[in-house]
Amino acid sequence: MKTKILILAITFLMSMKVSAQGMPVYDNTNFISLAKSLIESAKQTSQLLKTVDFLKKQKENIERVTGAIQQLHAVQEIIQNNQRLYTLVQNDLSDILNSPYIKVDEIDAITESFTSLLDNSLDNMDFISGILSDDNLKMTDSERAEILKEKERESKIMVSQIKTKTKRYRDIISFRKMQDKVNNRETNY
Repeated sequence: MKTKILILAITFLMSMKVSAQGMPVYDNTNFISLAKSLIESAKQTSQLLKTVDFLKKQKENIERVTGAIQQLHAVQEIIQNNQRLYTLVQNDLSDILNSPYIKVDEIDAITESFTSLLDNSLDNMDFISGILSDDNLKMTDSERAEILKEKERESKIMVSQIKTKTKRYRDIISFRKMQDKVNNRETNY
């Protein structure tokens, strides 16, 4: 009977579609290649992080150089404006003061108006020199560049003021010249 039950059980099991899962198979080759792949990925990630740090430092360097170039351009523009200012004053002031149509009591006021602009220009240059050479002010490059841009605008305004004053005094001279011609003309009545 035991044999019959055993044969019956075997037959029953054979007739059924039986699938059994066995022991998992461990593949050393796949594991080793996966480990190598992970190690290589870690190396590449490390290199990428180093590259990112390097690029950040280069960006900061480029920004510093750009800031320095902007400051240099601002200083050059200020120097050019001051040169124009001195040239205008040197040429135009002497022409205006040497005109016979400027009264003696006006010479001091005219000279003072031009001199105040020149003094302001010199003060600006001293201030700019202090900003560029003194590290005690603890300014960032952007703050320094902003101050230089403001001084550049001020120097353009001073050049404009000199041109306006020169034009005004030339107009006064022209008017007085014409007035003199009208007053001293000969009448042929």
